[in-house]
Amino acid sequence: MARRVALLAFLLLTAALTGVHTQEELGGEENQEVEEPEGAAEPLNGRSCTCNCEGGGPTGAPASAAPSARPAPPQSHFLECMPECPYHKPLGFESGYVRSDQISCSNEDQYVGWFSSWTPNKARLNSQGFGCAWLSKIQDTTQWIQIDLKEVKVVSGILTQGRCDAEEWMTKYSVQYRSDVNLNWIYYKDTTGNNRVFYGNSDRSSTVQNLLRPPIVARYVRLLPLGWHTRIGIRMELLICMNKCL
Repeated sequence: MARRVALLAFLLLTAALTGVHTQEELGGEENQEVEEPEGAAEPLNGRSCTCNCEGGGPTGAPASAAPSARPAPPQSHFLECMPECPYHKPLGFESGYVRSDQISCSNEDQYVGWFSSWTPNKARLNSQGFGCAWLSKIQDTTQWIQIDLKEVKVVSGILTQGRCDAEEWMTKYSVQYRSDVNLNWIYYKDTTGNNRVFYGNSDRSSTVQNLLRPPIVARYVRLLPLGWHTRIGIRMELLICMNKCL
């Protein structure tokens, strides 16, 4: 009888020890973390990234990312990341930083006599006196004024005024741009995919600002008048996105 009791106690003790050991193994497996592959990083989140407006592309990846291992995103990613530039500065029409040879227009060879005082290089914001604006010699929707920025920049807005000394101004316009002289012109589109119509002035002196959302990456920019009062007359400034983006 004593042997049977001792054997039963031994079997119960062995079962108890085996159960504890099994629970410890299962618990250890549940607490193990799955290791991620070396070098893995979270994807960039366009809604929360920080952008370099001058073309460096989005930055501000999560701390776990390895920036040195990730190539710089293309400009298209940059624009998706930053649908609007929060900081702008004038390109330099008004200040004179933009030189006369950077501004051209349609039918420029016909600007003789009286029109020689109203050439495209006179299209400078807040210009005053005789010859204070660009006046298109022909009044139709095939006319344009063009700016060569001399290098690719991020253009974020356009300011326009009418002729300073007469009731002549542009009421609406479209925008074309390209980054190289050998590329085709691209129309700035609205959210529906149509050529965007920008509304311009309703008097000779007020400044109308149109921001580009998203901004454009371009060296050449054209304004194409679609409507005008009396005559196409333009004073203007371009806004450039600064490299301080928060």
